[in-house]
Amino acid sequence: MSDIPGENDQPDPADPTESFDEIIAAETTRDPDLAVIEAGSRTLRTQGGPPQADVPARPEDPEVDRALREVETELATRWGETKLEPSVARIAALMDVLGEPQRSYPSIHITGTNGKTSTARMIEALLGAFELRTGRYTSPHVQSITERISLDGAAIAAERFIETYQDIKPYVEMVDAQQEYRLSFFEVLTGMAYAAFADAPVDVAVVEVGMGGSWDATNVIDGDVAVVTPIDLDHTDRLGETPGAIATEKAGIVKQDATVILAQQPVDAAQVMLKKAVDVNATVAREGLEFGVVAREVAVGGQLLTLRGLGGEYTDVYLPLHGAHQAHNAAVALAAVEAFFGVGAQRPEPLDVDTVRMAFAAVASPGRMEVVRRSPTVVLDAAHNPAGARVTAEAIGEAFQFSRLIGVVGASGDKNVRGLLEAFEPVFAEVVVTQNSSHRAMDADELAGIAVEVFGEDRVQVEPRLPDALEAAITLAEEEGEFAGGGVLVTGSVITVGEARLLLGKG
Repeated sequence: MSDIPGENDQPDPADPTESFDEIIAAETTRDPDLAVIEAGSRTLRTQGGPPQADVPARPEDPEVDRALREVETELATRWGETKLEPSVARIAALMDVLGEPQRSYPSIHITGTNGKTSTARMIEALLGAFELRTGRYTSPHVQSITERISLDGAAIAAERFIETYQDIKPYVEMVDAQQEYRLSFFEVLTGMAYAAFADAPVDVAVVEVGMGGSWDATNVIDGDVAVVTPIDLDHTDRLGETPGAIATEKAGIVKQDATVILAQQPVDAAQVMLKKAVDVNATVAREGLEFGVVAREVAVGGQLLTLRGLGGEYTDVYLPLHGAHQAHNAAVALAAVEAFFGVGAQRPEPLDVDTVRMAFAAVASPGRMEVVRRSPTVVLDAAHNPAGARVTAEAIGEAFQFSRLIGVVGASGDKNVRGLLEAFEPVFAEVVVTQNSSHRAMDADELAGIAVEVFGEDRVQVEPRLPDALEAAITLAEEEGEFAGGGVLVTGSVITVGEARLLLGKG
């Protein structure tokens, strides 16, 4: 915190720019009923080392690799992440026997539908740039299970991951014996993350929920800052059929007297979040009002931003990620870190702008609009629901000038696959449908049946094996010639993207 600037560097908080006012007017949909809710809540107004760009490969040491596989095998015997019993009783019991490690550091807790992992990575980069030791817990992983637990911007070493598991294993078995159901895969990993952060020790933990909020295993922390990325329809069978119903569950991460950083939301979701803030006396900062994106322009390898934070304006911020959605994630991340440092509340001055620029310039988010090959260009994006697909379709049109874009889609069977395909239909010249190795993967022929209804039979090719699908898509992209500008987008699932990364030589 010693690197936070003094008052001499402070812009005039009472003089918001005209462009920011225009952004507010253009981007914010207001409902008069929200005024009643907001009247009871306080709102925030203005009065390290960079993360690794890649994901870890398998350990080179055969013994370490063998031990890691043993841990992965043991974890795989537990309930998977899609089988849930809505309760925090088991994880709370584990934290109790471990000595409440999650209480030994402050935390920033992140929920929402899309953008959580990218936002977490940005928050981590900012905190690290201000010389704080960070722990980051995100899910799912792209290629290696160790990615889920990060220390100081890098995935936890395989050796340390194994040690952490072995350390808590006796306590996990103790809790298993006491509970009606054994701890799940995700609950054990959450316990490992919280224990690893305490052991490090970290100065702050950045924690992404697995699903929902109230009964998510991560929700045994009391986040000083609660971040809510855009809420849309996903996991509707578990969370609800409307954004407002889903927000009710996600609002569970907002704790007494916390600060809430609220991305742009559907009105019903915003109402729920603001009401929860009133109930627990939380302070709220809303994108488009207290903070936001003032300006953005496409740049080589990413975009150049002007961000309005809680303490003022930050100009010339280079973000090496594509898409308007990533610019908004950056605004949310910046506001979260400002709130963590007390900007806009205890102190009016902004963060040091050069440090902010350095942090954002170092951000990487594997599997999110990630270019992994040229000639033809192959882009990976983990969009797995219609909302994610829509922003990806928009981003790829803005960032790349493809004359012909071929899609490779492998999706999970429990997702709104038709909605995802419909979002991509305007930008894909053709689509190659496939399936990944997960037991959750939709059968390629079943996926093809839906794709034919959306794209027409002439634009759909079926390749059940992902290696064959990638080869087919690259061949289709090259049909117009070496310099014609064809490209490939691999999408539909984090697992599909992770497996494609390995096949294309990343990690």
